[in-house]
Amino acid sequence: MQVCVVGATGTIGRATVAALVARGYAVTCVVRRPDVALSAQASVIEADVASPAALAAVFAQGRFDAVVSCLASRTGVRTDAWAVDHRANLNVLEAARSAGVVHFVLLSAICVQKPLLAFQHAKLAFEAALAASGLRYSIVRPTAFFKSLSGQIERVRKGKPFLIFGNGELTACKPISDHDLAEYIVTCLTDETRWNRVLPIGGPGEAITPRQQGEALFSMLGQPPRFRSVPLALLDTIGTALGLFGKVIPGLATKAELARIGRYYASESMLVLDPATGRYDAAATPSTGSDTLFEYYRTVIDGTATPERGDHAVF
Repeated sequence: MQVCVVGATGTIGRATVAALVARGYAVTCVVRRPDVALSAQASVIEADVASPAALAAVFAQGRFDAVVSCLASRTGVRTDAWAVDHRANLNVLEAARSAGVVHFVLLSAICVQKPLLAFQHAKLAFEAALAASGLRYSIVRPTAFFKSLSGQIERVRKGKPFLIFGNGELTACKPISDHDLAEYIVTCLTDETRWNRVLPIGGPGEAITPRQQGEALFSMLGQPPRFRSVPLALLDTIGTALGLFGKVIPGLATKAELARIGRYYASESMLVLDPATGRYDAAATPSTGSDTLFEYYRTVIDGTATPERGDHAVF
């Protein structure tokens, strides 16, 4: 099977390329930066996903059977989200459909279940376009990534308290590793039970709260637990203030949107949402893989792993 991967240079994209290559697929990565290290067994084509003409040229030879899109906006702010999560993905979809591609696998996000932010609406708009496209599709909505839950390791190592919102039990998630998510994405190509479906997915084990994350870190580092609670009202105040000043200072408008994103993740669980009750349901959130967050923490602490956290870091 000939598979085209877009968004291949991100952490999940790189893991997905490696998983495809390991299973013997012929993989072509469409990238803007050809200098980013990818699997040596994958072909690389330099093209801008923002350009329909460039993508049409990539797909013109009609050699791809499937597309895997790991495209995601770097910051989640409105302009970035609609340009990448929606428009760029739409460009890829249109080029793929014109070239006779059969299957489109999309990496989305579980948080679109409760859309309050621009990037969530952008993702949902593309999900709807994909579902209506006539192509076979698999829409993968993962829970939290290990890297996004690793920002306080160094802070705790230095003897500082672990920051939590409220009592640290307002939210929960089933964290998933890059490797386990990549394996799940790749299996969508051949597992008919994952075709033409929206697929929420988490990692193995029980759901974990921020307080449990902190307690595990302190235990691994041999320190007594120390927490500092940040009230959600403080985030609301900061977001409101930035929003008001952002009306006259454009740069602050972006910061206001980032504050709203932070507020969302501080108060909403990354689990399946029960539409009947409006509550998050850990038991209804499917699990996959074998990698656990706390095993990952140990590898970061001993120096064998380094989180790539990028623009989505909260702490």
